[in-house]
Amino acid sequence: MPTDKIQTGIRFKEEMLQKITYIAKKNHRSLNAQLEFITQLCIEKYEAEKGEIVLAYDEYGYIIPLTK
Repeated sequence: MPTDKIQTGIRFKEEMLQKITYIAKKNHRSLNAQLEFITQLCIEKYEAEKGEIVLAYDEYGYIIPLTK
């Protein structure tokens, strides 16, 4: 199934990974879904406090933040 999600490699300390995996299971989410969920919360909090993060593309097709 096609997806618009980008695959990344994230490094964690083992204890931190075990704890977030535990939280994910308690929330009936996969580890990936839990990480997406808490990332979205972080973005929403940041933008509520500091304003929307506006993104644009550079000449190579990479997403870049626009400064306000």
